[in-house]
Parts: sequence; C-alpha cells; structure tokens
Amino acid sequence: MLLSDPLGDLLTRIRNGQRAGKPVVESPASTLRMNVLEVLKREGYIRGYSSEDVRAGIRNLRVELKYQDGQPVIRNIDRVSKPGRRVYKKVKDIPRVYNGLGISILSTPRGVMSDNEARAANVGGEILCEVF
Repeated sequence: MLLSDPLGDLLTRIRNGQRAGKPVVESPASTLRMNVLEVLKREGYIRGYSSEDVRAGIRNLRVELKYQDGQPVIRNIDRVSKPGRRVYKKVKDIPRVYNGLGISILSTPRGVMSDNEARAANVGGEILCEVF
C-alpha cells in the first residue's frame, strides 16, 4: 500500500494502540520510522521496538507501548510538519512542548533527535512531531 505520510501513519498506529490498551502495535519498517522510535525509546515514551522480516524485502516494526498505572505514557502525539506544509525552525526558535514536559522530535543535518538534544548540539531542522 502506498502512503503519502508514512511517519503520520506510525504516529496514528501508536495513538490508536494506546487508546485501545494494546501492548504492541505493528508498522511497516523504514529508516525514518526507526529513528523516530529510537528517540521515543531514549526519552522513555515507549518500552522498545524490534524489526522483523515478514518476507523477502519486507520488514515490520513491533513497537512495545508503555503504560503507567494503567494509563498510557504518551498522552498526546501530533504530527507538526506534514507533506503539504513543512515546518523548519532555527535552534533558537525550537518551541518547548508543554513548557518542557513534552518533547519535539526534529530531523536535523546530524540525524533525528529530540528538541533538547538539538539545542545541546546547536542545530535546527524540520519539526516532525510533538509528544507529551
């Protein structure tokens, strides 16, 4: 199936899986999706993820969702930069999500990273999504 916004699809699968109380969601694999999942894992929003072969040339990602006291850890996950409207910010203009309680995930020339890592590296880029 051809998707116009693969990252938006991943975020929607995570959002829907947590609302349904599922322990694991699956998504087609790509490098960008794996990089975003790595940031979510590093920041403590998901338990982890793994990549598995479905058949020759086709890979799937299994994302282990994280809950605390029966409530999802991710309260809100939104796509900021969309295929029809890209959003780029300089390092000094990167917004704080919920006054620093949440994170923004950016695609920078140094790779995909959280807003705190981007500020520390003094690099701006495309704001992919916001997580709280």
